[in-house]
Amino acid sequence: MIAIVYSPFPNFKSAKVAARRLLTARAAACANILKSRSFYEWKGALQETFEFILIAKTTPKKKKAAIALIKKSHPYELPDILSWNSTAIPEFEKWVIQGTKPRK
Repeated sequence: MIAIVYSPFPNFKSAKVAARRLLTARAAACANILKSRSFYEWKGALQETFEFILIAKTTPKKKKAAIALIKKSHPYELPDILSWNSTAIPEFEKWVIQGTKPRK
């Protein structure tokens, strides 16, 4: 079992900063950043913007730490941070576990 943490950012730079913080803190084993077109209502007005989606892979035990790191540095007034547990092939799950252990 691994955990996925998903969060859109307003630009690539802020998503990259969050990804690097997650990896440096060993709160995630890896992260992807995808460009996305987003449509939503905010403060009574329809919005259409590009966002950069951070998808981090971590362990269920590290999920709360990953969310806290993202929330702490997120530039949005109300950050969208979602998470869920997911199955993975055993080899990838092992790699994620190794990638989130403290360095020796």
